[in-house]
Amino acid sequence: MRAAKTPLTADLRRAGYYPSLVEDVVDVALAGEPVVAHLVHLETTFFGSEVRRHLTALALTATRLVVTHVDDQPADGEHPSATALATSEAVPLSAVRSVALTHEFVAPERHRTGSTPTVLVLAVGWAGVSRVELAPAQCEDPDCDADHGYSGSLATDDLVLRISGEAEGPAAVQEAVEFARVLSAATAAAATP
Repeated sequence: MRAAKTPLTADLRRAGYYPSLVEDVVDVALAGEPVVAHLVHLETTFFGSEVRRHLTALALTATRLVVTHVDDQPADGEHPSATALATSEAVPLSAVRSVALTHEFVAPERHRTGSTPTVLVLAVGWAGVSRVELAPAQCEDPDCDADHGYSGSLATDDLVLRISGEAEGPAAVQEAVEFARVLSAATAAAATP
């Protein structure tokens, strides 16, 4: 990635969120493999008067999905300097278990073939992280006070990104759709013996 300006580096610079730092972290995780497709998603959240940013960069190579997350922590009374935490994970394509897409369309009755969704939610699972959600099991008898144990679900969505056309523009949603298409094809090819 460092040898020349690539579309990924251009998108990281356009995002403007510590681009040199993110490029360095992604470069280490890529380990020299060329990028086949990528997606850069910058998210801004507000906590009262505090603004926090978060960037996710996905880089698909011929053999792996490299996921990089970067968060910042502004300076405060406890920490005199702002900090950034960058984490990368390189997932073999053969380990990706699912690529789930939720497409949201406003006014579906006016949908035309090939239209860009209003929102795209991309969920990728490789079982790197499992989440168990438990709740007390319910009984149909409203007068029952017995302990019926717990019921729950196991979720393995290691990565969930929501790309909104209203917040980020239709072009960002279309880029996410195209990345998802390439990622789906790559994981299908990796699963074929």
